[in-house]
Amino acid sequence: MNIIDIINKKKNKKELTAFELEYVINGHIKGIIPEYQISSILMAIWFNGLSERETNDLTMIMAESGKILDLNKIPGIKVDKHSTGGVGDKTTLALLPLIGSAGVPFPKISGRGLGHTGGTIDKLESISGFQTNLKISKFIENVRKINASIINASNNIVPADKKIYSLRDVTGTIDSIPLIASSIMSKKIAGGADAIVLNVTVGKGAFLKKIDDAILLGEIMSNIGKKNNKDTFVIISSMNQPLGYSVGNSLEVEEAINLLKNKGPEDLKEICLFIGSHMLIAGGIVSSCPEGIEILKNKIENGQALEKLKQIVKMQMGDIKQIDDTCLLSKTKYQRKVYSEKKGYIKSIDAYKIGKASMILGAGREKKDDKIDLAVGIVLNKKEGDYISLKQNFATLYYNDERKSLVAHNIVKNAFSVSDEKPVKKPLILATIDKKGFKIFY
Repeated sequence: MNIIDIINKKKNKKELTAFELEYVINGHIKGIIPEYQISSILMAIWFNGLSERETNDLTMIMAESGKILDLNKIPGIKVDKHSTGGVGDKTTLALLPLIGSAGVPFPKISGRGLGHTGGTIDKLESISGFQTNLKISKFIENVRKINASIINASNNIVPADKKIYSLRDVTGTIDSIPLIASSIMSKKIAGGADAIVLNVTVGKGAFLKKIDDAILLGEIMSNIGKKNNKDTFVIISSMNQPLGYSVGNSLEVEEAINLLKNKGPEDLKEICLFIGSHMLIAGGIVSSCPEGIEILKNKIENGQALEKLKQIVKMQMGDIKQIDDTCLLSKTKYQRKVYSEKKGYIKSIDAYKIGKASMILGAGREKKDDKIDLAVGIVLNKKEGDYISLKQNFATLYYNDERKSLVAHNIVKNAFSVSDEKPVKKPLILATIDKKGFKIFY
């Protein structure tokens, strides 16, 4: 088999066989096929796409490049969740204890983040002592005992995706929908759960900007799930403005904790309850979304979800005092308020600009090896549709570097658009795709 022939085949819009895809992926892992030739194939895929069969084959080849977890020692239907992310997306932080408290086993393998903030693993490390590098046996034991645990993705899980993703990042092929689908689903399949709930975000603060692309990605991932006997649900939600009020690692942990204390922002609560209800459906606990939402609301109101978070933190060696008193989480030296230069209604908040400002402050990574500052970030005081007075404080920057704060301040100020008329409220949930592939638009 010749790698040049394979490159030319895909360049000429022909389907690659499973054997050819396996040759490419495994050859790259073994160091036989160099990065420049893999980059050429990635670019050919970016231009010409992959068929449904090719995408599923690529997904399974990547999943099987490392260890596929055996979760059979955990009783019940194991349900995993994944979000394509966005500005202020802290849903996993709240859902992990919330779903665990409702009796559904939630084994979560997560990672560190590139972009405006760290990933879920980075955020949880804002809690002093919290350990995410658990042995798989300990991870499984935790889920058996308390229905929830989260670990950092190890090099043994989908190593092919790590190598391919690093090349996509530097070759301008990140936004290939078939490659996104195979990357996400290979990790979900390797995670060993029985069912998967996927949150695909779309808008200015998300990776995908167009609803049609979000629907297409959701359909492809749903089909991969079905082909691999995984009940797969897709929820497509808006990410034009930041989710919640806080953007930044420890700030987002604090906001998720507040949600579990029944104090969180309404949009964060809405999406968590909606995603969570589908996780309960997938786990066989309920048969309808309203029924699931009611159960999860009760878990927040009676304190069981917060108690579950404390159990998770304790089992993973974190400081539970920081859950009771979030003032003990990492804090910055300085704060800078941002004031309105107009009065009126908030017409829009550009989530991309808020995310960019957060990364400038040090909350995120531009490159994989960048260090992040867990304490810095931005807290909004207003959301779309709110009225703002002249010279009213509408956001606060939390920072440790004066120069960075000045740059971020100007970006945040320009992220808000003010209008004389109150805008029509836009829906947060845009569409769903159920396990049979049936779509509902909201």
